[in-house]
Amino acid sequence: ACFLRHARSRNYVTECEVCKLESVPLDFGDYHPLKPITVTESKTKKMNRKGSTSSTSSSSSSSMMDPLSSVLDGTDPLSLFAAAADPVTTTATMDSTRKKRDKDDSSAVGSDFEPWSSKRGEILARYTTTEKLSIVSSHFSGKATTTGSAVSEKVRTRLEELDDLEEGSQKELLNLTQQDYMNRIEELNQSLKDAWSSDQKVKALKIVIQCSKLLSDTTVIQFYPSKFVLITDILDTFGKLVYERILSMCVDNRVSLPDNFSPECVNDTAKETCLNWFFKIASIRELIPRFYVEAAILKCNKFLSKTGISECLPRLTSMIRGIGDPLVAVYARAYLCRVGMEVAPQLKESLNKNFFDFLLTFKQIHGDTVQNQLVVQCVEIPLYLTLYSPAIDWILQCIAYRAPEVLLTEMMERCKKLGNNALLLNSVMSAFRAEFIAARSMDFIGMIKECDESGFPKHLLFRSLGLNLALADPPENDRLQILNEAWKVITKLKNPQDYINCAEVWVEYTCRHFKKREVNTVLADVIKHMTPDRAFEDAYPQLQSIIQKVITYIHDFSLLFSVEKFLPFLDMFQKENVRVEVCKCIMESFIKHQQESTKDPVILNALLHICKTMHDSVNALTLEDEKRMLAALINGFIKMVSFGRDFEQQLSFYVEARSMFCNLEPVLVQLIHSVNQLAMETRKVMKGNHSRKTAAFVRACVAFCFITIPSLSSIFIRLNLYLHSGQVALANQCLSQADAFFKAAVSLVPEVPKMISVDGKMRPSDAFLLEFLCNFFSTLLVVPDHPEQGVLFLVRGLLNVIQDYTWEDNSDDKVRIYTNVLHLLSAMTQEAYIYHVDKVDSNDTLYGGDSKFLAEVNKLCETVIAQILDHLKTLGKEETLKRQSQLALYFFNTILAHGDLRNNKLNQLSVNLWNLAQKHGFADTKTMVKTLDYIKRRSNQPEMSHFTDLALRLPLQTRT
Repeated sequence: ACFLRHARSRNYVTECEVCKLESVPLDFGDYHPLKPITVTESKTKKMNRKGSTSSTSSSSSSSMMDPLSSVLDGTDPLSLFAAAADPVTTTATMDSTRKKRDKDDSSAVGSDFEPWSSKRGEILARYTTTEKLSIVSSHFSGKATTTGSAVSEKVRTRLEELDDLEEGSQKELLNLTQQDYMNRIEELNQSLKDAWSSDQKVKALKIVIQCSKLLSDTTVIQFYPSKFVLITDILDTFGKLVYERILSMCVDNRVSLPDNFSPECVNDTAKETCLNWFFKIASIRELIPRFYVEAAILKCNKFLSKTGISECLPRLTSMIRGIGDPLVAVYARAYLCRVGMEVAPQLKESLNKNFFDFLLTFKQIHGDTVQNQLVVQCVEIPLYLTLYSPAIDWILQCIAYRAPEVLLTEMMERCKKLGNNALLLNSVMSAFRAEFIAARSMDFIGMIKECDESGFPKHLLFRSLGLNLALADPPENDRLQILNEAWKVITKLKNPQDYINCAEVWVEYTCRHFKKREVNTVLADVIKHMTPDRAFEDAYPQLQSIIQKVITYIHDFSLLFSVEKFLPFLDMFQKENVRVEVCKCIMESFIKHQQESTKDPVILNALLHICKTMHDSVNALTLEDEKRMLAALINGFIKMVSFGRDFEQQLSFYVEARSMFCNLEPVLVQLIHSVNQLAMETRKVMKGNHSRKTAAFVRACVAFCFITIPSLSSIFIRLNLYLHSGQVALANQCLSQADAFFKAAVSLVPEVPKMISVDGKMRPSDAFLLEFLCNFFSTLLVVPDHPEQGVLFLVRGLLNVIQDYTWEDNSDDKVRIYTNVLHLLSAMTQEAYIYHVDKVDSNDTLYGGDSKFLAEVNKLCETVIAQILDHLKTLGKEETLKRQSQLALYFFNTILAHGDLRNNKLNQLSVNLWNLAQKHGFADTKTMVKTLDYIKRRSNQPEMSHFTDLALRLPLQTRT
């Protein structure tokens, strides 16, 4: 009881002044922490005189001292290393590095060149078949290579195998599915690596030759592009193995060749091995395997001569003229371009010659041989022409890479000479830079009109043109005419899939260059084409893409929702998960681009509908992450809605939102916070002096929160919202409503479970409850007593709940809470409280230090201290002595901060607690020393001289 009768009287204003940091004027001079650092160069001179030591002199362009450099006595370790290096060598190295980089920039392929690897997966996915395939290879026969100890036997064996390269025992596997075929090819690829690693080079060559032969087979013609991808993977592996093998032979004294080595650096053994490989390949009788295998090791020409590659490329280009099948030939040209771009991208002339050769033989595609083959395989000419696209696109991409604009003009002229062949025109538009294509948009439209539509549909050409116009702008005067010409063709398409594939591309062009009217017209046309027979159900990805493009270019949402056909367009998304994804895209765009809050009814109605769609998709199976994402989007919208000073309209909006989004807890939490903020804004406008109207409005806000909070499931969210809302009610002088919130919080504490879920993991709830109660006590200081409920009725009620709450056996949180209650009770006995709520009289004003009030506080204090001391006694067992020490020190610090230690009983209690904390050697010595130092410093302050005697009574004990 002595604690509060002798609580330390506090003058909070004086204490605040004493605790302020001392302000000392500083003269920075030229120094400022945000100024850029000046780097100084250190020059080191070594003195070699007898008896002298090394000395360092530092010259600086700035007189300002760098605090980091001063530590080093003027010597910077990095500068020392630089000074020690030979300046001539350093300069030469830098020059050679710069020259090498400049040379690489002019000859190497840059990151803006799309590599073959990025196209590989697309080709394999697009060109598939359900027909049965066959594969021929001697590898499957299991014939092993014999190796002898004598050199003659080894040579004889290799010669026999070379004779058997093409006529050897071969096994044909029939009736393979596409997946089986791909597995067999992968098996051959692995066999190649195994044969190479086991030094069976002839077997490896044999595998590569037999794989190359497969590229002459077009019996399942629609699978040919995918077959080309799979076989050339093996060829690439072989080429890499041969190159690395020869490169490893060039290592001299463990020093490997530089990247840009010259043939003179290559030793004779490596050159002989390289020539041997080319001679072996030259002995292959069939054209296709000979061409492919030599192209695979084209890079090895670097070991023989500087001009080897430039001489081989034209010869290989000419070899392709001997391939009769135009499809096989065009893929051979594509492979040569692929290898050429890797090893000699600067030799563009050879690549151009390769393509122009193709143009000369282009008419073969419509020859009788090809037509007969297509009849046998029941393949239509449009499908057959699409098989050429990957090869022609790749060849043109290689030619067009960093090519001048004049080359496009030349290509267009050649296309016209070939009768504006659609397949070729499409590849030209795909390969060249979008800026070049866009500048000649009207020329291309004229060429497209003149194309023959039988083999390659015009709408695909317009799609390719549209893709370019999405990346680059055409001349301004041509823009409307381009759109009209394109849309004339697109709108006539009968097939919904063809139509939507084209329309999707041109919507971006329309949004990019035109206004609301044109966008509305295009959307209306899409609805018109996709609604019959529910065609939209098969085109959700394209329709989603259209929405994405519209919201990418139109950031003014009042304009967007005034587009008449925008919301009807959304109605086509009738599959729930797709509709929700589209709504999420729109909301993300709104939150990202809406800069100012809005009250536009067009925007509000449309977005409420979209948010309602997202909310209604939530069910029992919805994942928590998905709920969080949807709630975050809806909350983003709610935060952007503002009716300015029309607070009643704002509250009505929140009420409507609560009824619409009741299944998402984070949205309800946001609404409660928003309504509390609305109440505080009202208070700010009225400067705390509410009129009858605003007082009623604030009570309506408080009622909204009081009704909404119980619908939440998380108990700690409810507790914190009760406390927060009670504070808002108190600030607005709604005293009875504030009491209701605080009573609700008190009655909810017993329901707090022992474990709660935090980020998906179960955690003890004690720490969270302790944090909440400390905040609650801070608020209860300023809450005035209810005239009919008795003194400190809320504090008493809360203490009863804490007393009855079942705490963990190994937890001291209950006593820590009681200690914090002492802080509260000590503050309540002061003549003036440390803080107040404006226009609300707290108990210091209501009771004015009345003795009866103080007596009631003292009774509470007696009960709390008794509880603390009883708990300390129960911790006297050996296994709990450490907890006893910590709690004793915690209680000691409370008395030190809040008690008047001039009272003998209180002084003695503090000494007893100090000794108890150290009694069994569990006290932290550093903490005890710092605490004692603090007491000694306090003793020097006015009216604190009694701390001197206290310090003498507090001994420091060692652990021993």
